[in-house]
Amino acid sequence: QVQLVESGGGLVQAGGSLTLSCAASGRTISRYTMGWFRQAPGKEREFVAGIDWNGRNTAYADSVKGRLGISRDNAKNMVYLQMNSLKADDTAVYYCGAASGWILVKNSQGYTYWGQGTQVTVSS
Repeated sequence: QVQLVESGGGLVQAGGSLTLSCAASGRTISRYTMGWFRQAPGKEREFVAGIDWNGRNTAYADSVKGRLGISRDNAKNMVYLQMNSLKADDTAVYYCGAASGWILVKNSQGYTYWGQGTQVTVSS
């Protein structure tokens, strides 16, 4: 089992940057695909970014390509989401998830463990 805790969210102006962190405990994340999802009010949870077990492959939603970057440090049991050039549409609760397996997945149904989320609010 893995426990995940997100941090780093907050209020930022459009065009600004934030870095989200996901701290894992209970079990190493080295054998898990990790991902970031987000959920805005009135909308379903959507895929943002994913990274495979060793960090060699990443995937992004089209809406965030070129602006957001996912990374991981298995030795520290941490996953990060660097967010740049933020837009008002990026406002959401951001969740960290862990999926069993070697290859990254984009479907939220493939993720077994979730954090409680961290709020990101981007003001225009």
